[in-house]
Amino acid sequence: MFKKTCQKFYAVIITKKAIALLLSGLILIILFIFTPLKIVFDVTLFKSFIRQYEGYIEIVFIGIYTVLTVIGIPGTILTIVGGSLFGLWHGTLISIVSATLGAFCAFVAARYLLQDFAQQKFSKNKQLNKFQTAVLDCPFSFVLTTRLIPISPFNLVNYLFGLTTINWADYTVATFVGVIPGSFAYTWIGHSGEEAMSGGDRLSFFMALTFLALLSIIPLLYRRRKNI
Repeated sequence: MFKKTCQKFYAVIITKKAIALLLSGLILIILFIFTPLKIVFDVTLFKSFIRQYEGYIEIVFIGIYTVLTVIGIPGTILTIVGGSLFGLWHGTLISIVSATLGAFCAFVAARYLLQDFAQQKFSKNKQLNKFQTAVLDCPFSFVLTTRLIPISPFNLVNYLFGLTTINWADYTVATFVGVIPGSFAYTWIGHSGEEAMSGGDRLSFFMALTFLALLSIIPLLYRRRKNI
């Protein structure tokens, strides 16, 4: 069942709308590289920038993370920065909340701003219709599996789920749970990397890298088992 759903999913994302979103994301990435917005991708500059807001630094961080997620910018770097800024456990929690909030906002945007488009597409496109049917058959587990087994772009999936009629609560809770492993891994790298660069113990950093490597091969093992 999931094999067929994944195959349909890949067919769904290769549409004109997906291409448009990808092109928009590419433009945004270019802006973030060649304009002052590049501060987001420079760990040192970003940390210096956000530390100006001492006292409500967490709120600013969550706000920036959420906005970037909505517009399609991967939050990996910010998660790593969160580890060096807030520590392992506090940073992990903040990144989980940020990623979930960003995913929820993108979901809402797709559902309410693209509602007419979604109704039109789901009524005419058999692949999208089958995707929605699969989502509604097991909404929570389907979203959770998608987050835990990252076979698809996180930011694009946020909008795709918004085009379905899945309950927002199932989507949000499953996303929250599903992003925990990845958020922990990258936060751990940020925290342990900061300590290693300061002359501290490097073992934790290598353990974090090992954990991320193990986490990264899960999709490959899953695909092989399911023959996707």
